[in-house]
Amino acid sequence: MQKAKYKRVVIKLSGEALAGEQGNGLDENVLDSITDQIIAVRELGVEIGIIVGGGNFWRGRQGKQMDRTTADHMGMLATIINALALQDALERKGVPTRVQTALTITRVAEPYISRKAMSHLKKGRIVIFACGTGNPYFTTDTGAALRAAEIDAEVLLLAKNVDGIYDSDPKVNKNAKKLDVVSYKDYIAQGLKAMDTTAIAMCMENNIHVLAFGLFEENALMRAVTGETIGTLIK
Repeated sequence: MQKAKYKRVVIKLSGEALAGEQGNGLDENVLDSITDQIIAVRELGVEIGIIVGGGNFWRGRQGKQMDRTTADHMGMLATIINALALQDALERKGVPTRVQTALTITRVAEPYISRKAMSHLKKGRIVIFACGTGNPYFTTDTGAALRAAEIDAEVLLLAKNVDGIYDSDPKVNKNAKKLDVVSYKDYIAQGLKAMDTTAIAMCMENNIHVLAFGLFEENALMRAVTGETIGTLIK
């Protein structure tokens, strides 16, 4: 039987990943595939927190003519849609799950309380964190770094639509080189874009490694959690 390298992880899922090839909204086949991967990792005894973006519905930067705070709050609400969809998909497969939100919306989810989140994790529940940090001008990447620090996660798993971090945009530059390992400082100095620099700085200060990898590679989450070479490690 495979053995997990980590006891507690935070998985950062992009909203776009949940949309699949359709590009927006939710793809139920994708949800099914992602939740199967998450459940397989949980069965190794790993405690799992998930933070999800909302880009398949709305990103704050889309509101070009809007007040920034309003546009960002709309983005936070989009993450709740994704969090509830993930919760439903997991619980239909018999996995106890809790959604905690940085904005108070008690009719649909618990407010975020770190001690309560850690209690859920110790009881084997998956905890999905919605609304990022709850503040405008901060991305869900920063929310993921913050939650990872608060719940003492050992690693932040950055599940992307690409197989790692490149020295330039592989969609633009066909000669872009994939990086296997990069330091926090080099990541910031080189202006790499897989995760925002505020989030990287927070991970550096709290010694949380970040593993960026392609979510839809075969058994990607399992390989990441068991320590196989996959994606790009930021440390």
